[in-house]
Amino acid sequence: MEIGERIRFFRQRQGLSMNALAKLSGASQSAISEIESGKRKPTFDVLERIVKGLGLTLAEFFSEETPSLSPDLRQLLEEAESLTPEQRQKLVEFIRSMKGV
Repeated sequence: MEIGERIRFFRQRQGLSMNALAKLSGASQSAISEIESGKRKPTFDVLERIVKGLGLTLAEFFSEETPSLSPDLRQLLEEAESLTPEQRQKLVEFIRSMKGV
């Protein structure tokens, strides 16, 4: 998969518009569009900022295996790891209450 295709894949997987990714990365929306379509190759600096805007590391971005969790879910799990079992249970209950379950 080409770089532009990978950017589009991860952007769409996270439900981000090009405009949202542009704001997160500091790259212009037109640059992201041109990179995704293969009309333009990003500089390393631009690619690094886009990948960071996607919440990924360069290693994750270029990995042959796609991450199974989106960055926001990964962050949630990392935070939950430091909680006690009781706190985790309360977190589960809170999430269920938010979903209306």
